[in-house]
Amino acid sequence: MIGKVASDWEVVKLDEALLLLRNGLTTTQNKEGNGYPVTRIETISEEKIDPSKVGYIHDLSESEINEYRLRDGDVLFSHINSLEHIGKTAIYEEKPKLLIHGMNLLLLRPDKERIHPRFLLYLFRLYRMKNIFRAMAKKAVNQASINQTELGRVKILCPPLEEQRGIVGVLGVVDSAVEVVDRIIAKTERLKKGLMQALLTRGIGHTEYKYSKELGCEIPEKWEVIKVRDITVDHKQGFYTDQPYNETGIRLVRVTDLLNPKISYETMPFLDLDEKTVEQFKVSIGDFLIARSGAIGRYGIVTENIPCVFGSYIIRFRFDTSRLDNHFFGYLFESNHILGQLLRFKHGATNINVNAENIKNMAMPLPPLMEQRKIAETMSTFDRKLELEKNEKSKLEKIKRGLMDLLLTGKVRVKVD
Repeated sequence: MIGKVASDWEVVKLDEALLLLRNGLTTTQNKEGNGYPVTRIETISEEKIDPSKVGYIHDLSESEINEYRLRDGDVLFSHINSLEHIGKTAIYEEKPKLLIHGMNLLLLRPDKERIHPRFLLYLFRLYRMKNIFRAMAKKAVNQASINQTELGRVKILCPPLEEQRGIVGVLGVVDSAVEVVDRIIAKTERLKKGLMQALLTRGIGHTEYKYSKELGCEIPEKWEVIKVRDITVDHKQGFYTDQPYNETGIRLVRVTDLLNPKISYETMPFLDLDEKTVEQFKVSIGDFLIARSGAIGRYGIVTENIPCVFGSYIIRFRFDTSRLDNHFFGYLFESNHILGQLLRFKHGATNINVNAENIKNMAMPLPPLMEQRKIAETMSTFDRKLELEKNEKSKLEKIKRGLMDLLLTGKVRVKVD
């Protein structure tokens, strides 16, 4: 299943190493914070338990609480999700102190005399990394699922318990290093947000201010307040295609390729398109690409002359560069000046969607062009710092993936005294 493994390790079915494997409590949940906290699919979306993404249940009996409350070391497994997220796992370590096991996540309660909970967690992440869960999932429209019985039959590796603890210790050191970098990134992002709020309302070197009713705040006396349409030269919504991706052709910019303010050319798929479509939907240096659905607030600025077209969930804007600096507008787009206005638009039951007219009708501050550039350059120092920090995190995660492949299969052994 995952290649060569240590010959002296035991291989067992998953359910033989568990005390419990089941789905959660099926009952109506609310998100208002009333009642007992209960897991949802979103609770483990980042592969850790996020107390801010739980639901709540009223009127649970004491027996139901005792039966469905999570215990230290329980592993949650996402068995009904989009194919991209199927097989995500998280471990419960009594934070929060009380958490009820809800529907659409499987509970795996390890037999701690046979398997260390964190060893099982790492092993499942290795399986997911190698697309084992993706391969065994049943596919449906926008959803995949793994049968509970089939999951119980999955073969897992069981080295001696002491060796499991040693492996968990080594991988835990890398996890700790990643957590340190995560805290640094979070601090940098908070500082960036604070500075951005100051610069986009107070500017640089001003002493006189005026209140803007349209923006709901004070801004420098010399700044204008305009609508986005006033500096828009052209806009166009991307095209829809259901054709399969290719290894060659022209790159397709998707929402996931917009990285505020960069665009990820490395992750783009290729399409085989006719010249007319390419001409209609190609991007050029200076284009400002905005996500119009789902991931509101994502954008990318085209700075490289690499042939690309843009997909249906993106709107391409071209602005009057004699009045507006694209990077300044990008920081406005990340701030409450525009993002706050965008989030008020909601079309549809689940997704927040915006269209070009929504964006063009929004109010924005407009400093002199030279000041826009100074603000953008000041903010870019934080972006460069964040990029370095995120690159450091990526390196650590790459090291961890390599260690997982070596340690969790016994290719490299952890000595146990």
